[in-house]
Amino acid sequence: MIEQHHQRTDLDDLDDRVAIVTGAGSGIGRATAIALARAGAHVLGVGRRHEALQATAAHHPGITAHPADLRAPDAPARVVQAATHQWGRIDVLVNNAGATEMMPLAETDADRIAALFALNVTAPSLLAAAALPHLRDRRGTIVNISSTYGHRPLPGAAHYAASKAAVEQLTRCWALELAPEGVRVNALAPGPTESEALSAAGIAEADVSRIKETEAARIPLGRRGEPDEVAQWVLRLADPGTTWLTGQVLTIDGGLELA
Repeated sequence: MIEQHHQRTDLDDLDDRVAIVTGAGSGIGRATAIALARAGAHVLGVGRRHEALQATAAHHPGITAHPADLRAPDAPARVVQAATHQWGRIDVLVNNAGATEMMPLAETDADRIAALFALNVTAPSLLAAAALPHLRDRRGTIVNISSTYGHRPLPGAAHYAASKAAVEQLTRCWALELAPEGVRVNALAPGPTESEALSAAGIAEADVSRIKETEAARIPLGRRGEPDEVAQWVLRLADPGTTWLTGQVLTIDGGLELA
């Protein structure tokens, strides 16, 4: 007789689970917050721009906006406190906030490197550490958002790519470290996705359009991704029914990794 270790039940969904989503003001973060809320979760949407977060929260009553700069020393503790004060627990942490930075080697600057790693590597690390006691209690899960350029080169943006490579290695190390306590850690590595990231990086609109066309032409499926397409995979990784998957980096990029 085959032992049944786990059988999915109707309880294997996100009803009444509590999720923190960073970078929730736009793009993948907004789509993820909405998808989690529609799946029944209580979502704390975190980001720097108050109006953008309010626009995200307007999509579903299950989303609560929490403006914060995650690089501030007290931000991780305050974010965790906001979630636990309102709902008493944390089941899911989605580390999505990050910045894209074009920085050719000849223009490399110490302050720009430090700022990039502060947001893309240090901030999610400190937030995960602050949330960890609650994730342990709930046998919860962390979903980190990397990039296809976390494991393939991006000329002219080596430090951005390196910061995402760091996120992928954090994912693997945390997964092993936390597995004995039942906390799962996985990552998604989206390819070029429709968002405000390029504009936010200070790239001129004409250049943004050209970059988007070039990217789309290189992707085997012939187009850039949509935030909703990535958010659906965050949902799968966060689902408590996904009980035996940890330490994985799932690339979702329309086949770009194969090209």
